[in-house]
Amino acid sequence: MGKLKERFQAFVNNRWLVFVAAMWIQSCAGIGYVFGSISPVIKTSLNYNQKQLSKLGVAKDLGDSVGFLAGTLSEILPLWGALLVGALQNLIGYGWVWLVVTGRAPVLPLWAMCVLIFVGNNGETYFNTAALVSCVQNFPKSRGPVVGILKGFAGLSGAILTQIYTVINFPDQASLIFMVAVGPAMVVVALMFIIRPVGGHRQVRPSDSLSFTFIYSVCLLLAAYLMGVMLLEDLVSVSHTLVIIFTVILFFLLIIPIAIPIILNMSEEPRDPAEVLLPKTEQQEAGKSEQGVHEHEVIFSEVEDEKPQEVDLLPAPERQKRIAQLQAKLFQAAAEGAVRVKRRRGPHRGEDFTLTQALIKADFWLIFFSLLLGSGSGLTVIDNLGQMSQSLGYDNTHIFVSMISIWNFLGRVGGGYFSEIVVRDYAYPRPIAIAVAQLVMAVGHVFFAMGWPGAMYIGTLLIGLGYGAHWAIVPAAASELFGLKKFGALYNFLTLANPAGSLVFSGVIASSIYDLEAEKQAHLHNIQPQISGLSFSGLFGQDEPLKCEGSICFFLTSMIMSGFCIVAAVLSVILVYRTKPVYANLYGKSRT
Repeated sequence: MGKLKERFQAFVNNRWLVFVAAMWIQSCAGIGYVFGSISPVIKTSLNYNQKQLSKLGVAKDLGDSVGFLAGTLSEILPLWGALLVGALQNLIGYGWVWLVVTGRAPVLPLWAMCVLIFVGNNGETYFNTAALVSCVQNFPKSRGPVVGILKGFAGLSGAILTQIYTVINFPDQASLIFMVAVGPAMVVVALMFIIRPVGGHRQVRPSDSLSFTFIYSVCLLLAAYLMGVMLLEDLVSVSHTLVIIFTVILFFLLIIPIAIPIILNMSEEPRDPAEVLLPKTEQQEAGKSEQGVHEHEVIFSEVEDEKPQEVDLLPAPERQKRIAQLQAKLFQAAAEGAVRVKRRRGPHRGEDFTLTQALIKADFWLIFFSLLLGSGSGLTVIDNLGQMSQSLGYDNTHIFVSMISIWNFLGRVGGGYFSEIVVRDYAYPRPIAIAVAQLVMAVGHVFFAMGWPGAMYIGTLLIGLGYGAHWAIVPAAASELFGLKKFGALYNFLTLANPAGSLVFSGVIASSIYDLEAEKQAHLHNIQPQISGLSFSGLFGQDEPLKCEGSICFFLTSMIMSGFCIVAAVLSVILVYRTKPVYANLYGKSRT
């Protein structure tokens, strides 16, 4: 009995169990990505024009990105308390929207609807904060893959929720809003006590790389399966029984990662939670580094000042040898009084920054504005995907919402994976991967602008991959350049680039151009019947929102977005050249 209890405690405190539970929470946390599916019914029910609908989209993006309150409460409350607050916000915000849309509650003014959307979507920030904080602490040496996978499941949640909505077979589209309000809250409440730090840095195992490979394989299989199911349901008339079978398989793929903590718990003897399971060589190195921290802290800035610039361009072994020689000379000179060692006024890139210290650095603002232009343009597509597909004659907008969710997922998982190869194998700056993603998005916007047959599918693929890659690469790059100590504050500030981009691109540019083209088309339809003596004024009266048809609706918007992505890629390349020495120092050693 005692041994069984030990096994159970070991299972509950296993960091892989926390990681899997965080994946499940994230798989329903990206509710903002379903906005493209629920926006048409909101627009029709409340008689909004595109500009009014875009304001709701901006409120949604603000709710998704303003995470300062979530970060603050996560430091005051236990993580389960923060998750509970997020679940309540999600339930109240979207639940009230559902009541208004279905006529069960009085119609509210636009500003009040914006507040409800903001409150409901702000629940995501609690889910994201709790999942990332717990898992980054539990996997400190694998934060790139961990962040990429968790953010990937958040991006995939749109497709998962849409598939669940399909199998439940609700009588009306407004019921999707109800599911968005209730579903995530139920999942979070069920798992909130599992999400916590469990001393994962003491649970390093040789099998960790194999476990990550298994998780990546499940991610790829899940994305491929969802893509196949969505295309099949869109192109072929599928019976409801088959839809149920598809959904059962989906749940199986989501649940299967639980095999990792179960197998680890069954195959290994219970260990003392306080036992440090790092290799002895790493423990010895850690002890030595702790003893010399103060001396290294004092002398590091002197090494940076005295080091010739060409040293950073040398091969890793030679560079380390030259730096060690220079450091030894400085130590000796400081001991003899020949050199007066001075304290640094602030940290160097690659060390721990506060938000205030980061805000005065050009590199930080290069990341911010590159993210604003790149992810902001991608978010504009996500928010307007329903109207974009309708304007090109597609009746089923859900397929594109699901597809961009899947490609978003693969972009996040793949962006984290391939950017890790760039830095680990080549010691090259991670932002180069951001530049590639932004160029891919520029091409995707051109496809949307042209409106060719099948362009929606290709554009959705390219924008989804590029947009998703931002949210796996940027957090990892920010932690490398500005440290992990204040990572929460730094990350939450950078996420403000998303609503800032959406406010300008979607709230001003896209909506204004769409409404202008819709008014032109409405005017033409009103003039032509007068010539033939017919009257179609009722079709375009005050009671029906204006609709735009054809590629012209988003042509200019998409071309502007493409140009912004190219500018973003240029900013990322500038950041690459500025940070080459930093990445050479951070990852050059791992290549030797």
